[in-house]
Amino acid sequence: MDASIPYKLNENTYWLSHERSLFWEEQNALIVSDLHFGKTGHFRKAGIAIPQNVFKDDLQRLLSLLMHFKPEILIIVGDMFHSDANKELELFQKWRYDLGDLQVHLVKGNHDILPAVWYNQSFITVHNERLELKNISFIHDCNKIKEQTADQYYFCGHIHPGICIKGLAKQALTLPCFYFGKDYAVLPAFSHFTGLALIHPKENETVFAIVDKKIIQVSGRMLNVEFLG
Repeated sequence: MDASIPYKLNENTYWLSHERSLFWEEQNALIVSDLHFGKTGHFRKAGIAIPQNVFKDDLQRLLSLLMHFKPEILIIVGDMFHSDANKELELFQKWRYDLGDLQVHLVKGNHDILPAVWYNQSFITVHNERLELKNISFIHDCNKIKEQTADQYYFCGHIHPGICIKGLAKQALTLPCFYFGKDYAVLPAFSHFTGLALIHPKENETVFAIVDKKIIQVSGRMLNVEFLG
């Protein structure tokens, strides 16, 4: 796995990975969002022939990240699962049982509709609205942030952020990204089997695009690249 890059925020260090994750150094926690496990199985049940390799690849990527960073805690900022239980989620449970020492915390997203007993059987601690650690909070949808103190910062998911960059020769690329605003950050969707919602960052906000196996900080002044908006 290629080296991640550090990002300092409010006296914390987060390591950004091209595999669409953050490692929070001070809390020894791996943070991901929008895994949508079971989505390909959901499509196959509807008669759409999506190969199961998509799900297995996402699961293997997550395992590789856990082996690389060796976190004590896995924080999932919503939409860990996509729908009702299916065979893919049975495979996930077998995978989970092999990682019994890992604490898994899920902040429920709009797709996390499994019954409470299923999460209990999978040793997943569920937070219905948000999770707070120190002055850092996790909520699935940043639009549902109600109150925020001056020293509090949020991590969100939900929108699957993407950035569209354009070169002088009119080439354009739409890339998944990490977005860091003044009060909250939005994480890229962990699953490759998702769409992207274009974001339009302001001048004082920070965006890291995921380009192949690299993390690149982008801005409107970068090498004749400008945001499309």
